[in-house]
Amino acid sequence: MSGATVPILELRNVAKNYGAVSVLRDVGFSLTAGDALGVVGPNGAGKSTMLSVISGVERADAGAVMINGEDVTRQSAAARCRHGVGRSFQIPRPFADLTVFENALVGAHRGGGARGRAAHQAAMRALELTGMVGQANQLAGSLSLLGRKRLELARALATEPSLLLLDEIAGGLTEAEADVLVGTILDLKSTGVTIVWIEHVVHALTRVVDRLMCLAFGEVYVDGSPDEVLNSREVQEVYLGSNP
Repeated sequence: MSGATVPILELRNVAKNYGAVSVLRDVGFSLTAGDALGVVGPNGAGKSTMLSVISGVERADAGAVMINGEDVTRQSAAARCRHGVGRSFQIPRPFADLTVFENALVGAHRGGGARGRAAHQAAMRALELTGMVGQANQLAGSLSLLGRKRLELARALATEPSLLLLDEIAGGLTEAEADVLVGTILDLKSTGVTIVWIEHVVHALTRVVDRLMCLAFGEVYVDGSPDEVLNSREVQEVYLGSNP
């Protein structure tokens, strides 16, 4: 339709199987630029697999992944990164023997495709956004858990994404540490980046996202405002009730 806004991300009836096990079934939703979507659900619901299918780490067995109106379903993770898809992983795995800056530089160079001065600038912007400039010359292996989480975020940001996928980035942090991270993500949101954030620390998640989706048994159960989703009977039964 003329004048219609093209979603920055759209999943169309996406399915993913591992052998006889169906992990994602008919998953569909869309996001416009600047949206912040939170994803909750019980362990084993298919949440991380969904991020892997979006980022290209895994390939969908059915359906389509659209980025800015382009079908990227068969494209590699590297190609999708060039389309503006950045991702942090649940367990940070920095290059321990490299400095914080060098880790961010790897993200800018290998992930974002930047070279020379442009790569250095992208790496420094990522460290500025995550408050890690003061630790730029510190070896990544010496960082605290919060530091490693922030570096994981910085490496994703160094690719200069327009779509940022976060996988339980607040997991394992103290409440004070999670507050620091939430502040960083709120700052990122204010820049207009689109966010999909999987998280079990729900109070952290709801401080950032405008919309919440509950995934359970590989399917979208409820999708709406945070209050609507968290107060729905379906979510209480499949998620909150089993995770008191």
